[in-house]
Amino acid sequence: MNVNKLKGKMVEKGLNVTMLANELGIDRATLYRKLNNKGATLTIREANRIAEILDLTGKEAVEIFFKGSVALNATNPESEVINVAHAVICD
Repeated sequence: MNVNKLKGKMVEKGLNVTMLANELGIDRATLYRKLNNKGATLTIREANRIAEILDLTGKEAVEIFFKGSVALNATNPESEVINVAHAVICD
């Protein structure tokens, strides 16, 4: 996950981590841990909800949530990572 890009989009929308956590219905400390890779990662549902809250384009969502994963798997059209990325940005 590209946390710097995510935090930049949060600033653009006038949100901080506490406000985003409230929108997601999770504890602020939990979101901090997820953003800083200190334990659990974001669920697909949470990533999708963040994309909605921040009005991310499909490209922005992939750049933020999938960082290098999609690029590494882009040559395989059956890649599960690509299918998940598509689900997040298109649903």
